[in-house]
Amino acid sequence: MLAWDRGWRREARAAWLCGLALAGVLTAIDLGRGGFGWTHGCCWAALGATLVLVLRPARITAGDGWLASRGVLRERRVRTDLLTRVRREDGMAPRLVLRDITGGRVELDPQVLADNPLLWHYLDAGARLARERGVLVEGTKSLTALAERIDGEGARRLLSSAEISPSGD
Repeated sequence: MLAWDRGWRREARAAWLCGLALAGVLTAIDLGRGGFGWTHGCCWAALGATLVLVLRPARITAGDGWLASRGVLRERRVRTDLLTRVRREDGMAPRLVLRDITGGRVELDPQVLADNPLLWHYLDAGARLARERGVLVEGTKSLTALAERIDGEGARRLLSSAEISPSGD
């Protein structure tokens, strides 16, 4: 069975719309000024395409024992059952960096895991195997904190859908 980021299509579509909107607005301004030419049109199209490339998210997929991130140019893959390091990088855009014993490296937004329980399940199951085998040497605290956050959010969603207050009120 294969799991994937269910919000990827929406985010990719938004990236395309932003790129097209930028190119369209710049072209409309140029046409309004009366200075539109093919060189300007090509520049605006290139700017729009660049914005699409910058905003387009990586597509995250997972299966039994692996997790992959497909960007614009290539796919990166890790064996989750052979993870050696898991590191969380906080900042403007928090990232989870996964490394495996074969040298594979994947970066992803932890929110993708929170929004897609099946992706989280595959990563968690693989990380548990890596821990049992003794190859996961760094990052168990990061995974535990992420698990608590994801499980807490899932419990809150479940309780709210059942119209039960988490505090018991």
